[in-house]
Amino acid sequence: MEYDIVHLPKEKWKGTIFPIGYTTDQYYDVTVNRTEKGFSVGIEKKAFPEPVTHSPEEHSFPDRLYADYRPNAYAWGVLQADQLVAAIETEPEHWSNRLRITQLWVAEDLQKRGIGRALIETAKEQARLERRRAVILETQSRNVNAVDFYLRQGFTLIGLDTCCYSNSDLERKEVRLDLGWFPEPRKKLKREEVEIRPETEADWYAVELITQRAFWNRYRPGCDEHYLVHKLRQDRDFLPELSRIAVKDGNVIGSIMYSKARVVDGKDCNEILTFGPLCADPNWQGCGVGELLLTETMKLAAKAGCKGIVIFGDPGYYKRFGFQPCDSFGITTADGRNFDAFMAVELSPGSMKGVKGKFYAAETFQNLPKAEVEKYNKKFPPLRKLKFPGQMG
Repeated sequence: MEYDIVHLPKEKWKGTIFPIGYTTDQYYDVTVNRTEKGFSVGIEKKAFPEPVTHSPEEHSFPDRLYADYRPNAYAWGVLQADQLVAAIETEPEHWSNRLRITQLWVAEDLQKRGIGRALIETAKEQARLERRRAVILETQSRNVNAVDFYLRQGFTLIGLDTCCYSNSDLERKEVRLDLGWFPEPRKKLKREEVEIRPETEADWYAVELITQRAFWNRYRPGCDEHYLVHKLRQDRDFLPELSRIAVKDGNVIGSIMYSKARVVDGKDCNEILTFGPLCADPNWQGCGVGELLLTETMKLAAKAGCKGIVIFGDPGYYKRFGFQPCDSFGITTADGRNFDAFMAVELSPGSMKGVKGKFYAAETFQNLPKAEVEKYNKKFPPLRKLKFPGQMG
């Protein structure tokens, strides 16, 4: 079955009720016993004497999108002839840095076609983009099909509540089960485990491919950073002598691209550096690939006598390398603005003294027409474009 997963805007879909119901002849029997040393908890799949049915009409508070008590919820769905046939809703728990799946529904006649799995993958992608430490959700011990489905998607039991729905949940065989999925922990790579070198023409496709995968859906649905890499190599301001790739076991796993930039104040013009994209293949993100590339190339730039670097990036990440907000240097964007993600660093003590004014990067950064990007995308395996919270467009 072909289908598209689309964002469900709050202003249109708020209050939409899901007809969630199920019939089951099994349940997960939950037992909690007090022992001399504490408690013992058991969960075992068993059969009901007769099938049990849950219908939407039973619920005083039916499942609905964008409930008022979920102010930061975000939802996606699948539409057929403008009718909603599947949906997932998430909400971040900022205090615990977890992402909660608050709703998941697939119309009964469309179940077991991969739609639920694709919706779960959407939530996992949101968690990765937002660097959440876990994805969590609630289900019920009677809803065996749902529990088993989540287990197949990599979730595991993280807790239970024996009085969530009534004071006799254990006797009724309907206990709240909390499940969680955790991104795979990544081990930091050591410098000697990675080859860092200039790219060759034979590396171009691999570099563009990992760049596309690294930035896909991060700042907007899809991305154009891989096309920027392609165009930047042709720009007179590109600096291949400073740019580097990271290679492990013969495969490109990271890249950093440097180019000339200028800070202009009236008739005064100071040449500095910028870099971008800096990326690691998603399979190697969290392993310190970007750190290795940045540390090594900053040393190269300092040795070459460059004054400093100005970038747009994540303040939480780049502050570790000495980057500070540009307003502390007296530098603004070309249109006179300043914000936390606009940062600069000196490459030697005092090397940015007197460098102030408006920042201008290579023209290539401003010249990436959408039509050209879409055409260039055809050179790579297709990826699903999705809208996520916090994207710029």
